Amino acid sequence: MLNSNALVESSGASHGSAGSYIVGFVLSVFLTAASFLIVMEHAMAASTAIPVIAALALVQVVVHLVCFLHMNASSQQKWNVMAFGFTVMTAVILIGGSIWIMHNVSMNMMSR
Repeated sequence: MLNSNALVESSGASHGSAGSYIVGFVLSVFLTAASFLIVMEHAMAASTAIPVIAALALVQVVVHLVCFLHMNASSQQKWNVMAFGFTVMTAVILIGGSIWIMHNVSMNMMSR
């Protein structure tokens, strides 16, 4: 008879420690507050603020993936990382293709 700890260890599923959750929470709050302050205080010009906020958003996505979803490069996470990569690739193709199509339709069909 197997106990629940043996099942968790054999399946490769690892749950984070309280420390990783706290670090993730603190980083998420800091990144959100930084983005919020950039916008509310008009700390940068709009042409600079947009890329900075986008970079902060990408960093926050990585923090969530690592600290809360526990995705890493270990062999136990190989299939999770591959599934995530496929999802990202599919989303980029769909969104990028849709924008490309809408741009071409706008250029070719609209009277100027």
